[in-house]
Amino acid sequence: MNDVTTQVTTPDENADAAGTAASGRARRGILTALPVVLVIAAVGGAAAYAKSTVDDADRSARTALWEEPAHKPGKDPAGDVARGRASTELSKLLLPVPTGYRLGPDNGELGNDGEQSGKKATAAMKESAHGLAGKERRAYEKQIDKLRIEGIAARSYTGDGNSLAINTEIMRMKDKKAVRSLYTFRTGLLESIGIFRQEPKIKGHTRNARCYVLRKGSKDSIESMNCLAYDGELSISVSASGTKPFDRTAVAELLKDQLDHIASPGEYV
Repeated sequence: MNDVTTQVTTPDENADAAGTAASGRARRGILTALPVVLVIAAVGGAAAYAKSTVDDADRSARTALWEEPAHKPGKDPAGDVARGRASTELSKLLLPVPTGYRLGPDNGELGNDGEQSGKKATAAMKESAHGLAGKERRAYEKQIDKLRIEGIAARSYTGDGNSLAINTEIMRMKDKKAVRSLYTFRTGLLESIGIFRQEPKIKGHTRNARCYVLRKGSKDSIESMNCLAYDGELSISVSASGTKPFDRTAVAELLKDQLDHIASPGEYV
């Protein structure tokens, strides 16, 4: 677990040098110390929930369940709930449901538009290490504690055509250096595996956001994409799954809008 400790906790003084060094350390041995389940947890994605949703989706024409109601409800003091709640500081940072989407399926205890305290989010991350035992697990949990997570908010989106499902998570930490180190660790881990490629680039955010897809297409009718990003004290992850042909551009655009929304919330509501 030495590689995990180094990458999660070491501050980055120079962005490019840190990213290169972290990737090199990952390639030299991190995969030998981590079980597959921890690799999946490290990227922070939730593609599995999206895959099952798209698999089961009704791809026929819209039904009466999706039609506009005969009368419009009164104005909700919490805002337009169909676009996502905005009653807390973290939920306000999540991108409101854009045109062409609706709130998607539940993402575990977070639901499709939920939030957890730092204590619960920390416990959930520690649970992802259930494949480790004894000394390694204790070392991993110690590093999670050092992140000092303050909270996590999540929102899922489903395309109106039922062919694309996206989940976004925003995690806030007390230490900006820890956020950057976690991003470097996660991207380095994905790149060290050798089965992913970076694609596509996020316009305007090439230094703080990366997306990954499998190098070789599978025979499965479902494709997926995982994206990681950061902004100050915020760690952002976006995972998506959809039927072929998979719309990577739409996922990248949603991540771009999400990051722009964090920078200027009033312009994307």
